[in-house]
Amino acid sequence: MSTTTAADNRRKAPRGERVADWADGRLGIYSLAKTNMRKIFPDHWSFMLGEVALYSFIIIILTGVYLTLFFVPSMSEVEYHGSYVPMHGIRMSEAYASTLDISFDVRGGLLIRQIHHWAALVFLAAMFVHMMRVFFTGAFRKPREVNWLFGFLLFVLGMFTGFTGYSLPDDLLSGTGVRFMEGAILSVPVVGTYLSMFLFGGEFPGHDVIPRFFSIHVLLLPGIMLGLLVAHLILVFYHKHTQFPGAGKTNKNVVGMPLLPVYMAKAGGFFFLVFGVIAALSALFTINPIWALGPYRADQVSTGAQPDWYMGFSEGLIRAMPGWEVVLPGGYTLALGVFVPLMVFPLVLAAIAVYPFIESWVTGDKREHHILDRPRNHPVRTGIGAAWISWYLVMLIGGGNDLFAIHFHLSINAVTWFVRIAFFVVPVLVFIATKRICLGLQRRDRDKVLHGRESGIIKRLPHGEFVEVHEPLSQEQLHTLTQHEQRKPLEAGPEVDENGVKRKVPRVQKLRAKLSRGFYGENTQIPKATPEEFKEISSGHGHH
Repeated sequence: MSTTTAADNRRKAPRGERVADWADGRLGIYSLAKTNMRKIFPDHWSFMLGEVALYSFIIIILTGVYLTLFFVPSMSEVEYHGSYVPMHGIRMSEAYASTLDISFDVRGGLLIRQIHHWAALVFLAAMFVHMMRVFFTGAFRKPREVNWLFGFLLFVLGMFTGFTGYSLPDDLLSGTGVRFMEGAILSVPVVGTYLSMFLFGGEFPGHDVIPRFFSIHVLLLPGIMLGLLVAHLILVFYHKHTQFPGAGKTNKNVVGMPLLPVYMAKAGGFFFLVFGVIAALSALFTINPIWALGPYRADQVSTGAQPDWYMGFSEGLIRAMPGWEVVLPGGYTLALGVFVPLMVFPLVLAAIAVYPFIESWVTGDKREHHILDRPRNHPVRTGIGAAWISWYLVMLIGGGNDLFAIHFHLSINAVTWFVRIAFFVVPVLVFIATKRICLGLQRRDRDKVLHGRESGIIKRLPHGEFVEVHEPLSQEQLHTLTQHEQRKPLEAGPEVDENGVKRKVPRVQKLRAKLSRGFYGENTQIPKATPEEFKEISSGHGHH
């Protein structure tokens, strides 16, 4: 009787298994897969927002590679004689001519251009909404502050990648946007002129901006974004996924589905769904029809020129700012009407980036958090987020003040002054209203816990009184409404030391204590129902 060796068994194994064994012996794939393929992911619709951004980014890369094969990033002038007859004989840059060729001569070129542009808009919109979900639910807290920074950088780089991308066709609309950017750069004191000459290779428009934008758009920014995306996903795997509060969910576990096979199957189907929706948008709704605008000329401006929505905030700041100028001794002029908004824009972005660290410092919370907050339970944070969104929308109106004036038959000066006033007033009003709404929702949750859910059933009591019957909540619902922690604000410390001598409290410590009271003071939290109150109500005293 012969003995079968391990080598004989390997030779008799199927080819796929032999390939897997070969790869595992050199790369350790089996142990890596065993550790991560069964990783649990919670099932909630809001977690799909990040997936929409991821899939849109993949679509952008795929369509961008195709467009790169046909686009000519050159500002050399040519005379057009392509398929689009109305443009025959017009002198234009090779970049614009090649974009017309992609749109009218390359098979499927126009559809790919549309998909590329729509995917970019969906990517940034999904990133924006995804970040707002993370913000409002407190998913940025320890240990995910670094991942918040990665996501923030992805969004900012996506904005500038989009700007360089829609500037490449060198049409009248994108050229107007580049001219707008050139004016903003020139407003920077001392170095503005040098930066402009470096970027454009001379006086505007120069001959180098399109090739340089092409390199930035195709190589530099996507490479950095791809690296940040990989780091972002690695940290998502390394830190277990956050989850909404519910029965059986704690900071030490994750309740959901395994990555394989359930989650991957759903994710694969969702990718094709996102791709299909973007393709349908691209086929049905034309975006950036460059042939209707014509090639860029420095002496022309397209009517109603607007940037894509994600750059509207910056343009609104500059349009709404009064045209202040200061002439320094020696005849040097500071264009504050452009420079001040140019500085506000990065400061706002920086505030968003460092917010997790600010909240951690103010509240003194250094613990790890894997259970998400309900926005209503943190009125101040929710109010800040809502105020920022309202601020963005106000500036978006400012960026399109001419269109609002035309379509609503208003004075452009009236629209501009509305934006100037709303810039300071609307965020404050939205913050106050949002905070009050959150407190109202907290009161409703407390009433639900104590009295149950309104059933809509009216009952008449023996003595003639009509009352509504309340249904008691399930244990899971009670847990969801009462699981949140109600923290107390930090104190600046005693005013005197143990010897009765007045203690000097640092100003930073006083500021921290004051801000902490703003976060967790009496006017930001409705006390949760206590077990004693619940038992008293449930025993039937005064409860229908």
